[in-house]
Amino acid sequence: MAEDTNIILESKEPALGKIEVAPQVLEIIVGIAASQTDGVARMRGSLANSVNELFGRKEHGKGVKLTFDGDELAVDVYVYLNYGVAVPKVALAIQDSVKQQLLFMTDLDLREVNVHVEGVIPEKTAQQVDPDNLFNQPDEGDSEQS
Repeated sequence: MAEDTNIILESKEPALGKIEVAPQVLEIIVGIAASQTDGVARMRGSLANSVNELFGRKEHGKGVKLTFDGDELAVDVYVYLNYGVAVPKVALAIQDSVKQQLLFMTDLDLREVNVHVEGVIPEKTAQQVDPDNLFNQPDEGDSEQS
């Protein structure tokens, strides 16, 4: 979670006033950029995030931590990846996507984007249990006679 202070965007051109962006906006931008990267299964969330998603509220800022020191912004992204993807390749893609989106949408330069892989989510397999034969016992007609 980011600090409660707004981030002031500096402009090279004369402006009518100052532009402030809430840290939650940056968290949402980073969360969407990271979660839409190929190979990312989901972002790390808390119990509150899970409860909100059960009620249909999508939490886009979960799994993102911002650190703002003076003029430098550092981002930590916590993700779960799909099984079978190249972890370094996906992590680099997350870093590039986050940096591009923040630069494009806010004109902020990032000092660093740290990607923390929390785990790997395996593919779901087909059900192996036959509902008609739960205990895997042979039928009476199938038994061999000696």
